Amino acid sequence: MKIADSVKRQIEEDPSMTELPSLAEVMREHHVSRGVALRAFGVLRQEGLAEPAPGVRWRVVRLGLRVDRRPLEQRIADIITAERLEVGEAFPSASALADRFGVSRPTVTKALDKLEAAGVLAGGGQGKVRTVRAVPTREERS
Repeated sequence: MKIADSVKRQIEEDPSMTELPSLAEVMREHHVSRGVALRAFGVLRQEGLAEPAPGVRWRVVRLGLRVDRRPLEQRIADIITAERLEVGEAFPSASALADRFGVSRPTVTKALDKLEAAGVLAGGGQGKVRTVRAVPTREERS
């Protein structure tokens, strides 16, 4: 509980904090085992202050902030309608999408591959520009 309270104070004192310290940092700072650090993070999760994020550190949950938890391919497909892209138009690159969504390029590539398999995007591959093959309908996006 002392460790959870310490991390909770950090969250309260730094409104720009978006991720919890790493487990290694908590273990080193408080001289505890990995299991104890994980239990402290569990307490923060139960209190609604933090949540695990796949592939990254635990993220801080702030009241009033809405986090889009839909699969990445759905969020990427929304770009087509949000930016009013037409069939045949060039789609943003994997690097640009990685920067936009704050994930790695290989993660974006996997999501783009799923959209290609679904028939939403065409092309791709090294040096090739992906293009919009079909505009997703409302049912496909939901």
